[in-house]
Formats: sequence, structure tokens, C-alpha cells
Amino acid sequence: MGFFDLFKSKKEEAEQKSAEQERKELDAGLEKTKQGFFSKLAHAVAGRSTVDMEVLDELEEVLITSDVGVETTVKIINRIEERVARDKYIGSDELQNILHDEIARLMEEAEGKRDTFGLDVKQGMPYVVMVVGVNGAGKTTTIGKLAAQLVRAGKRVYIGAADTFRAAAIDQLAVWAERAGATMVSQQMGSDPASVAYDTLKSAVANGADVVLIDTAGRLHNKVGLMNELTKIRNVMAKVIPDAPHEVMLVLDGSTGQNAFEQARQFTAATQVTSLAITKLDGTAKGGVVIGISDSFNIPVRYIGVGEGIDQLKIFDRNEFVRALFGK
Repeated sequence: MGFFDLFKSKKEEAEQKSAEQERKELDAGLEKTKQGFFSKLAHAVAGRSTVDMEVLDELEEVLITSDVGVETTVKIINRIEERVARDKYIGSDELQNILHDEIARLMEEAEGKRDTFGLDVKQGMPYVVMVVGVNGAGKTTTIGKLAAQLVRAGKRVYIGAADTFRAAAIDQLAVWAERAGATMVSQQMGSDPASVAYDTLKSAVANGADVVLIDTAGRLHNKVGLMNELTKIRNVMAKVIPDAPHEVMLVLDGSTGQNAFEQARQFTAATQVTSLAITKLDGTAKGGVVIGISDSFNIPVRYIGVGEGIDQLKIFDRNEFVRALFGK
């Protein structure tokens, strides 16, 4: 084996180990959801030899209580009913595989057939992401972890502290920016958020940044106020970079279950959300919310949080998510 063959082999081995580690962390992060879901599923089919209407009723309850959501649950049940009617006899032991297939298909339809996951950062002007979400959803932490990932990937990252209504938000973001190796632009508490966003983009352009992450206030006091504020920030950024923001990422707390659906409704009504990051999945059995939100809003999930570590914001791959959920 020549030197270059040996180098290639070592590289492939390292990549394989990295992929295995990613899988282990994802599996661990979704363990509570998996255990809760399958204990309910096992109870639903206990003592049954075939999938009949009684089993489907039980399955419907399992999905709804796993925070998949009513509309998405109905879709899944209807699809399984069709398969039962077509195939005539389906054993209850096959239900898990059928459910796996239907959830995977539903998520692919909701998200489209994407070749790239995570941020699609291109060369040229800075790629601008405006990050929105309620306070406590993990918005600041997500920005910090995302910045760290991008910096490690060789990107020059700027962070705009446009949540100027809480001094704690600016301070927390500053800690994350330093930890990630990103540059933060901020003003004093109470400053105009749009002014911070404008200054951040001007500085990012002048210094050849690759990515700009703009934090915003996480208030849902009323839709009109939220819409006006976010619209003003967008309009000001577009004066610096005409097509900015390139992405509006909504951060949702997965542990809140159905409340995350309501937050998604509020923010999609207030601004054009183009991607989702769903956090805190490691501490909850409500990971089914990822399936329901993806299906209900037809907005791609970019990232999921499966732990507090700086490396535990995972690029969302729907196939890997469903695999981990079903323990395959």
C-alpha cells in the first residue's frame, strides 16, 4: 500500500468513526422519545396478531400522546389503513416497519428531496441568517453552537446582538461568541435592534465575513408588534445586502410539545420563516413534535439540539432521525 493509499485509508477510517459518534449521540439524544413511544406502541399491539381497526385506534392515541400532532397523526393512520386494505393481512409485528416507512415518506414530502443539510453557505457576500424564537427556546445557545460549527469549518462568522431588550441576552451572546471564536457586534441595552443588524452587516461586508447570525428579541406580546419589528430589521439589512436575510431560522423548544406548534404558527404568521431548529430533545419524550411540525408547516428542519454540549447541535437528516427513533 502506497503512502497516498494509506493516507486515504486513515482519512476514511476517521470519517467513519466520526459518523459512528454522530449516530451514537443522536441515538442517546432521542432515547427518551424512543422509549416512551415504543412502550406505548408495545402496549397497543400486545396480544394482537393482526393490524385491525382497534389496533389503529390505539396507534392513533400513541401518536397523538407522543406530540406528533392531530393532523399529522390522521395522515399517518390513513396511509396505514390503505396498506392494510391493500395487503389484506398485516401482522402486528410488521406495524413498526410500516410506521417507520410512512413517517420517513411523510417527512420527505414535507421537506422535499434535499441534497444539502444545514446551511448552504456560498462564496461571495456574507450569508445572513436571522434567528427568531421566544425567550427560553434556546435561541442564544443555538446561535453560539452554530457559530462554533461554522468557525471550525473555516468560516468567518459575525453575530449581531439585536435582542436589545434584555441585557442578559447581550451578555450571554457575548460569552458564546468568544467561546465559538466569532465576532460579535452589539450596542447598549435599549438600542434600536435594526441599527444593530445594520452595523453588523456593514462590518461583516467590510471584513470579508462568510456568515452573519442575527439574534432577535424573543417576545410574542402581539403579532403586530413582532411583525413590525422583524420587518424593520429585514428592510434595514436589505440596504446593505440586497437579498438579506437569506434565511429566517425559527428556534423551537421541542420539550414544550404542542406549545411548539403554537409558537411556529405565531412566528410563521409574523415573518417568512424558512427553516427550523428544534432544541432540547434529549431531555424529553416529546421528540415526535419534530415529525408533526415538519409536516404541518412544510418548513425544513435544519438543526436539532440533543444535549448541552457545544457539539450537540446536530445537522438534521430526516433519514437518520427516523432511524434513531425506531432504533434501527
